[in-house]
Amino acid sequence: MTKSGKYLSQQQCADKLKVLGDTTRLSVMAMLLKGPKNVTEMNGLLKMDQSLLSHHLKILRDAGLVKSSREGKAVRYALAEGVDLSQTGKMIDLGCCKLKFDQ
Repeated sequence: MTKSGKYLSQQQCADKLKVLGDTTRLSVMAMLLKGPKNVTEMNGLLKMDQSLLSHHLKILRDAGLVKSSREGKAVRYALAEGVDLSQTGKMIDLGCCKLKFDQ
């Protein structure tokens, strides 16, 4: 269920799950559960080309899972409103289901 109280269609749910079907994007979501980060911080942990990481972040942003804000020359990424579900920082709400991270 979304913040507006509406359930996502099966297609919308499947689309979000497809986005998270990539290990890099899933890793980014797990990182952002611990708090907002910029590309340099995430890249230090993922050790990948910055343009590839930016591509994955765009896909997550387009799916409504993350949001971005500019801080000077850097762009800071955080989970989109309503995605972070728990006080423990281990669960996300996709609007159709909830995913728990055990790491």
